[in-house]
Amino acid sequence: MKMPTLLPTEMEEIINNQLKSADSPEECLKRVYNILSLKYYGNRWKIVSRFWELFNLNPQRLWAKSGFLYCTSINYLMKILLTRSGWFKKGDIATKWSLTWNFFPHQYLRARVDSNKYINADVWAKIFGIEFGDHAHGFHQSTK
Repeated sequence: MKMPTLLPTEMEEIINNQLKSADSPEECLKRVYNILSLKYYGNRWKIVSRFWELFNLNPQRLWAKSGFLYCTSINYLMKILLTRSGWFKKGDIATKWSLTWNFFPHQYLRARVDSNKYINADVWAKIFGIEFGDHAHGFHQSTK
């Protein structure tokens, strides 16, 4: 997926004021995870009822929203923030897939934070009890 050249002002401010000042890639990843999880969440019913939102790839429109976003949209914003922070290259962030509730395809990210250390980040699933470093798969989530 192509990275945009123009970002919302608030995203640029976050990159410059919060992410570039991180002490390590892992800290930057945690900051992005926390920032996005305060703004967005997953919802198992809305993934079916709001399917048209799946095709929105405009960072201006995505950032203007809060609340429910598809996992792919959250991860797109996450990739933008991580790569623009200066701590990550495109090759350091892998898109991974799993099945939630053993039926729905689900996307999460795995980021290389050190030469031999990778951390999963699944902002979409935080509302279901999935913590930083883990990802939703199967029935591995709470019943919210």
